[in-house]
Amino acid sequence: MHHQTIGDHDTVVPARAPTTAAQNPVLEAGDLVALRENLHEQYLFRQEQLRQIGSSAPSRADDLLAQQAPSQLEVRVKVAASARMVLADVEAALRRMDEGRYGACHLCRRPIARERLLIVPQARYCSRCQQVREAGQ
Repeated sequence: MHHQTIGDHDTVVPARAPTTAAQNPVLEAGDLVALRENLHEQYLFRQEQLRQIGSSAPSRADDLLAQQAPSQLEVRVKVAASARMVLADVEAALRRMDEGRYGACHLCRRPIARERLLIVPQARYCSRCQQVREAGQ
């Protein structure tokens, strides 16, 4: 398998062309279809999760529960924040696919490993750059 670096001076990735396996040589032909499907499923799941959290309007019982267990409310707030964050990451990954930029690390511009994308399809960074970012925080 030939590993070409995306973002080199001699490699031009069209701004609006859909991502192909050839543009990210780490990915196999059917990977993009499966990854897009996975991202779409995550998108629908997070949308539903947020709808359910938002539709559970506080009732008198919830008010009593909140008084008795403020940690329950805190958990709900944190779950909603996490769902919104993942949803934004998924939407950004789908946009990158549509724009032909999917699978390239945002820092080093090298292809993100196929195994990483199959596990975390919304990944913005390769494993090395992700570790550097986390170490800096």
